[in-house]
Amino acid sequence: MTAFTPHTPLSGEDARSDADESPRLSGAGRLLVVVYAILALAATARSLVQILTKFNHAPLAYSLSAVAALVYILATVALARHHRPGWHRIALLTIGFELVGVLVVGALTTWAPQLFISPDAPNGRIESTVWSWFGMGYGFIPLVLPLLGLWWLARHRPGTQSVAGSADTAAKTDTEHNV
Repeated sequence: MTAFTPHTPLSGEDARSDADESPRLSGAGRLLVVVYAILALAATARSLVQILTKFNHAPLAYSLSAVAALVYILATVALARHHRPGWHRIALLTIGFELVGVLVVGALTTWAPQLFISPDAPNGRIESTVWSWFGMGYGFIPLVLPLLGLWWLARHRPGTQSVAGSADTAAKTDTEHNV
């Protein structure tokens, strides 16, 4: 009869293959995820307050704020998991959509601001979104961030690093067996 052990440590080879399947983000990738998470939190809070307190003043602007919040949440998750099957593509699509959103909403608030004017506000105040005026209210981070995100994703496509990593692992394994 064998004894039950709740946790069996992985052998060196098993540990390496397990680590190769889920690399951790570091450096610029980690910073990108943190900035996206902060923007997701800010956009979500903003859209919830706008929708719950004065949605009837500017439904288009506040709906766009909610869309931006959802995009930032999904982009954050996708970037954090970009190395897993399907998530790299979701990150590309989400961040591409974000860039288009910033450009379209930025152009509309610049050249057709009447779409964002609240009829209930005094003096016809324009109700802004995260993407209004190309993200000016957020220091243009919403304009720059998708460009950085797309650049980073292009440099960190799945499979491009794992091929080199598996060749290195195979060479180390051969060397260990010969010694």
